[in-house]
Amino acid sequence: MRWPRFRLLFAASAVAAVILAACPTIYRLHSDSTAKPLTASARLEHIEDTVLASGTIQPLKLVNVGAQASGRIVALHVALGDHVAQGQIVAEIDPATQRNTLENAQAVLAQERAQRLSRLATLKQAELAFKRAEVTYPQEASSQADYEAAESAYTGAKADTAALNAQIRQAQIAVDSARVNLRYTQVIAPIEGTVVAIVAPEGQTVNAVQAAPTLVKLAQLETMTVKAQISEADVTRVRPGQKVYFTILGAPERRYEATLRAVEPAPDSMAADTGASPGGPSPASGGVSTAVYYNGLFDIANADRKLRPGMTAQVNIVLAEADHALVIPAGALGDVHDDGRRVVRIVNEKGQVRSRLVRVGINNRVMAQILTGLVAGERVLISDSAAPAGDRP
Repeated sequence: MRWPRFRLLFAASAVAAVILAACPTIYRLHSDSTAKPLTASARLEHIEDTVLASGTIQPLKLVNVGAQASGRIVALHVALGDHVAQGQIVAEIDPATQRNTLENAQAVLAQERAQRLSRLATLKQAELAFKRAEVTYPQEASSQADYEAAESAYTGAKADTAALNAQIRQAQIAVDSARVNLRYTQVIAPIEGTVVAIVAPEGQTVNAVQAAPTLVKLAQLETMTVKAQISEADVTRVRPGQKVYFTILGAPERRYEATLRAVEPAPDSMAADTGASPGGPSPASGGVSTAVYYNGLFDIANADRKLRPGMTAQVNIVLAEADHALVIPAGALGDVHDDGRRVVRIVNEKGQVRSRLVRVGINNRVMAQILTGLVAGERVLISDSAAPAGDRP
């Protein structure tokens, strides 16, 4: 089969276009093959080795203000963001039920006290009769039966009076409890703080029979706590007292500094009864292990209230740092020598490469601190794809 001439011309043009388009790439490949080795100069600067963690900012003190009385919320005296003093009335619950209970308990107490007056009179009468019998019976002015009856009546009256006194104490306790329950209809702020959440609005009915329902949440925002999640791969290198700093998404240019206060001994999963060991595969995960994180805690002053509850913090925990350290790229480090030193290849002004042993300090896998073996200004080889073979140390 013979192609028409115009098709042959078209195919030839297409091949020529492909070759012309590939020429720059071929030239770049050729240029790269003859590129000079990549080097870097040893210089003095600050270096640090850090552990990265993601944290959540929370108030140092957060209190759920709950209701200890059941009923409808008839008044809510605070709004979101309000500053509340300790002892201030936050909300009021309809006191009708508690007031009726108190009045009923007071009526029972009054009735018991009135009965006690009657019993005291009966006791006095029985006491006088018994004393007369004690006088007349020895004189045979009264019978033994009369004496025994007077003694029994006196003993019974004393017992009845003691029982009534116990009932009065019970009634008094009931009155005190009812008075306390009535006072619970006024919800009082237990601490000074800022209202950060309103859980139960005005008009809602709450039931405090089994648990105290939360009405509002108060937080002290002057000091915040950052809870940083540290992976199990890094937690063994972290300890309280280490320097930490973090930034927030809303102001990445500002760096907050603090000191690590504590590292929780167990992950959050320990608090959840899931039936699986912490970090182990759960039944719902199909046998796939999940990552384990431990919370590192530190506090930060928040006088300007820039930090808010629930914010995300990008945390750096400083394991080691040095100022005016002699550093080179970590990629320039070669093999490890028997005594722990590392091989570094030095490039002189003529482009000659020589190997040298150096002792490394801080190595954050980006930059490495050189303790001995180099001086500032010397150039080290990072990529030796086109470098001549140097000597071995």
